[in-house]
Amino acid sequence: MNNDSAMLRRERSLLVLLGLICVALVGGALYLQFVKHEDPCPLCIIQRYFFLLIAIFAFLGSRFHNWRGVRVLELLAALSALAGIVTAARHVYVQANPGFSCGFDALQPVVDSLPPAHWLPSVFKVAGLCETPYPPILGLSLPMWSLVGFVVAFAALALSLVRNRRRVG
Repeated sequence: MNNDSAMLRRERSLLVLLGLICVALVGGALYLQFVKHEDPCPLCIIQRYFFLLIAIFAFLGSRFHNWRGVRVLELLAALSALAGIVTAARHVYVQANPGFSCGFDALQPVVDSLPPAHWLPSVFKVAGLCETPYPPILGLSLPMWSLVGFVVAFAALALSLVRNRRRVG
């Protein structure tokens, strides 16, 4: 029982770390937006939402003192990471195949109509096009880095869910 309690504490600490990493990634995106003047497109904003959802679920999961609550929130975070993978992969595809938006992105009205875009327009309002290429960082485009982040988060969460599937309480 004591070992199970230590494992749960470790799992909760890892969830806090995952949440902090996801918040830091959104912070990096804000740095690129406000300091480097790299305007976010609809897919960028959607990816921000998914990183923040992962962080929220991870932070909430870290507050539970039983495995059942931790696993439910890890599952929700994993689903958010999976949705982020799909979104980032679509963004990589759009940048690899320019000519997608014709100066207007069909997702822009949808993303701009979401409540956070009204609460924090400088953070969640679309200002760019999905096919705009910005300078790569260490050889990878921003959507590729985002894809890497989502894949790592999903892999870590999936591994944790599989490793702890028999734990109860």
